Amino acid sequence: MSPSGDVTRALHELVGRGYTEDFEVAGDGLRSVQSGRTLRPDDLVIRAFRRFEGVSDPDDMSIVYAIESRDGTRGTLVDAFGVYSDPAVSAVLESVPIGRAPSTPAGRRRSGRRAAPAPRSGRGGASRRGS
Repeated sequence: MSPSGDVTRALHELVGRGYTEDFEVAGDGLRSVQSGRTLRPDDLVIRAFRRFEGVSDPDDMSIVYAIESRDGTRGTLVDAFGVYSDPAVSAVLESVPIGRAPSTPAGRRRSGRRAAPAPRSGRGGASRRGS
């Protein structure tokens, strides 16, 4: 099966789990293609991610992110992995936590440690799977 088929399957599965928006980078945040609404990184959390590697071509790699906003908006973002990754995606996702609620409302401090970073586009490392 081609990597794009695996990515398509993953996206359909995420739509079934309520991740119905398609996100794209817009400035220093993510914009919903459907609504046009832009969300800042501190309003977002990466709920899951999966990296796909090309079977016959190591340059054919991508990563799918399942992202949720503070207000419950859920969507996906797809990027290349490795030399073809989009640096703008990496720049935005650097400030988005993994697997935790988006930052707490003003006036309340968050305690504890930040979750370990996901493999970002353009970085090497072993393939990992999010929750």
